[in-house]
Amino acid sequence: QVQLVESGGGLVQPGGSLRLSCAASGRMFSINNIGWYRQAPGKERELVATVSGSAYTTYADSVKGRFTISRDNAKNTVHLQMNSLKPEDTAVYYCSCNAVIRSYWPDIINQYWGQGTQVTVSS
Repeated sequence: QVQLVESGGGLVQPGGSLRLSCAASGRMFSINNIGWYRQAPGKERELVATVSGSAYTTYADSVKGRFTISRDNAKNTVHLQMNSLKPEDTAVYYCSCNAVIRSYWPDIINQYWGQGTQVTVSS
């Protein structure tokens, strides 16, 4: 099993910054994509940002230019630097990864989720 542990959420005023971190651990060969999703009350979970093993990044249009995702392959960690936060960024943020459990045929790749961390942007 692979475990994802998030940290760094909290309450921040509009225009402020937060940095989320996620550490992956457990039995796995490697991690393909890893990133962040969020879910606001009454809304569906949505992609925020992901980064591939080759450092290719994807961002939701709503966070482009404000959020930056980065990963440390040696430590199996991913970070999300969130700047210029807005009230509409308020949500539970979930870390997720696609982990290679077995690298030889038939390979096994599973998606895992963290427990989530609350981000609240309010004055």
